[in-house]
Amino acid sequence: MQASAVARAVAAAMSTASALDLTVDDAIVLHDSNKLTLRLLPCDVLARVAPVTHQVARFEVELAQRLAESGCPVAVPDPRAEPRVHERDGFEVTLWTYYEPVTPRAVPPADYADALARLHAGMRELDVPTPHFTDRVEQAQQLVASRDRTPGLADADRELLDETLGSMRRVIGERGGAEQLLHGEPHPGNVLTTTNGLLFIDFETCCRGPVEFDLAHAPEEVSEHYPGVDQELLRVCRILVLAMITTWRWDRGDQLPNGRRLGTEWLSRIRATLGREGLDTRG
Repeated sequence: MQASAVARAVAAAMSTASALDLTVDDAIVLHDSNKLTLRLLPCDVLARVAPVTHQVARFEVELAQRLAESGCPVAVPDPRAEPRVHERDGFEVTLWTYYEPVTPRAVPPADYADALARLHAGMRELDVPTPHFTDRVEQAQQLVASRDRTPGLADADRELLDETLGSMRRVIGERGGAEQLLHGEPHPGNVLTTTNGLLFIDFETCCRGPVEFDLAHAPEEVSEHYPGVDQELLRVCRILVLAMITTWRWDRGDQLPNGRRLGTEWLSRIRATLGREGLDTRG
């Protein structure tokens, strides 16, 4: 979130919680990117704040509730407040249960895979309108094509991303296979390690596609414990996802800390991966 908006966003979250008779004296910033995540104290509520223009908060709240009712490992809205989106001072504020993290440790790949498989099982039971994963690929391709939006991207790198996005998308489409509702970005940053086990958060990128697209966001070892994985499809999905997240880092509006440095590193990784795999993206 833009630095100039952070103070207003914090104030919006605190006043929203206070209006719901939750005691708020302080707010700790836990994460700051396209939205702000805060721990409100002493009521111990997790507040997520984004500009009203995002228009995804209502979907996230409703989906999390439905998944939780199905027994899926997801974080849920705080039960002390009505599960809805609160608009204040140009921001959307949602209030979630704060889960005390366990002592930091590496998540066992088998546990990660089991939690993701249970999430996918619950998602297969839901019928909700969501974009297809190729819609997100198209967004990345449009970003690469716009020099105004990606002014720092060199011509050779722009060509690399454009060809990689297009060719990997085409290969996945040609393979066919089963598709379902997906988390969209179940990477470690969207998984909480809590006393209640692993819980998934942040469903704003929810889409439809093969489960391998979700697995491509998780550590590689996770797929070894996930049942029925199409390893060839997963290999292509990993390259596609790498090209997508690299593209986001070159967006002039990207707010991820160290985003440009990561974008440079990932361009090198794409070239190395394509060379190692002997893949030609110009087909």
